[in-house]
Amino acid sequence: MRRLVLFLLAVVCGVTVVRAQFDPQIGQFMYMPTAYNPAAAGEDDLMKVAGMHRMQFTGIKNAPMTTYFSFSSPFVLGKTKHAAGVRFMNDRFGLFSNQALHAQYAYRQRLGKGHLAVGVDLGFVNISFAHDSVNLDRLSADYFTSSDPALPKGQGGNGMTFDMGVGIWYSAPSFWVSASMSHLTYPTLHWSDESDFHLKGTMYVAGGYNWRLKNKNWVLKPFAMVMSDFRSWDVNIAMTAELKERYRFGLSYRILGNVGILLGMDIISGLQIGYTYELPTSKLILESYGSHELYLAYGFDILKPKRTNRYKSVRYL
Repeated sequence: MRRLVLFLLAVVCGVTVVRAQFDPQIGQFMYMPTAYNPAAAGEDDLMKVAGMHRMQFTGIKNAPMTTYFSFSSPFVLGKTKHAAGVRFMNDRFGLFSNQALHAQYAYRQRLGKGHLAVGVDLGFVNISFAHDSVNLDRLSADYFTSSDPALPKGQGGNGMTFDMGVGIWYSAPSFWVSASMSHLTYPTLHWSDESDFHLKGTMYVAGGYNWRLKNKNWVLKPFAMVMSDFRSWDVNIAMTAELKERYRFGLSYRILGNVGILLGMDIISGLQIGYTYELPTSKLILESYGSHELYLAYGFDILKPKRTNRYKSVRYL
């Protein structure tokens, strides 16, 4: 119990300022770590295909909607372990639309009782803004004139630029910790001669712990994530109970103002499904029906030694 308390305190210590950030929220961050950390590619030596869809603040017009997709696979070169993959994100919020496509690579090294991995994320990000949906009629003429060249015109702004991220990941039999940085180059997207969009880098620090109970059928798994662009912070804490390594039930809390439930199960060997429902704890609860997030993944081990017809026996030595 002491380790559990120390783990949670270490993750959330010092987090006091909370505001909105550009990168989308992830309720089930513990199950899809490649969405924010390239070093998680090939984790558990599994080739894995995963997808996640999040509908945030349903009932509110133009509320955020995010889709993630990732594929990663471990591979061996000589005596060294590596992993490679790709991830895609489509995020819509308000009048903004954000698409990202990245290739991922991770180098993995045995360290102590676990594995240490370092990874890099290389790709492109495309951000657009629906200028034509802005209702200028509601703005006071005291603040602008129709001839102002900075006013949005045409069908909208759109820009694409190179993007990069890095990460580190350590996993052991009873815990895992990770740190990563997205938008490392702080890219700028050029929309027009009067409009540029500056994308801030985002830091993620996350971890999880396996707390095995006396009843071997149950394992408690606390998780925590700190997400920051160094101007604002968000913290997500979750606790799940896993039954017979197949069924999962849990609760989550986000400092930005959400509480939620987490459900999941292994349908068959390697095939996982998860669902999260969150309710806002702020006045948004009067306007929203809550947030829904669905996760689906399939993974299998491709690094197992191949079976052969050769057998070793003391009778034939």
